[in-house]
Amino acid sequence: MNSNSLIRQIHRWLSIAFTVAVIANIVAMMLQQPAVWIGLLALVPLIPLLLTGLYMFALPYLAPRQIKGSTAASQI
Repeated sequence: MNSNSLIRQIHRWLSIAFTVAVIANIVAMMLQQPAVWIGLLALVPLIPLLLTGLYMFALPYLAPRQIKGSTAASQI
């Protein structure tokens, strides 16, 4: 498993954790028990989710350009 697939896997699991935290926040607001720590609970996975998402967004721009169909023989 290379680092890019590891980052993608971490990003997927963080998105699940963020979704669960948001649902817990909505349920807590519906129960009329607004607790600050439940609201901040969604920020815990959100910050690394942002970082991994930005990393994956930047990957195509940072990768070396490859010209498709070009070989050393065709450049002679």
